Amino acid sequence: MAPREHEIAAPWRRTGMRRFLFAARMDGVWWVLRINGFPDHPLWTLFVDGRPRLDLDGTPAAWELKEAPALDEEAAREAVAPVGAFVVYGSEVGRPCDDPVCCEV
Repeated sequence: MAPREHEIAAPWRRTGMRRFLFAARMDGVWWVLRINGFPDHPLWTLFVDGRPRLDLDGTPAAWELKEAPALDEEAAREAVAPVGAFVVYGSEVGRPCDDPVCCEV
C-alpha cells in the first residue's frame, strides 16, 4: 500500500502567498497547502495537481514546514495558479464559507 500524503516527507517550500503558504513538487505535480480559518475549519487543505485531496486539523509530523526554504516567485505562481481561485474554505467544492470572522479574504 502506498503511503498517504500526510505520511510523506514532501520537499515543502514557502510560496510567499497569503493563503497558499507552501507548495511541493512531487512526481511532476504540485502539492499546495492552503491555510484555513482554524478552528472553524480544518487548519490545512491539501491540493494535489489542482484538486482538493484532504483537510487536516494539524500539521503532520512528516511535513517539516518550519524550515521550508522559499520558492522563487515564478515557481510559486506556477504552483498556486490551478488553485488560486479557491482562497476561501469550501470554494473548491462549490460551497465557499461566507463568515467574515473565519474566512476573511
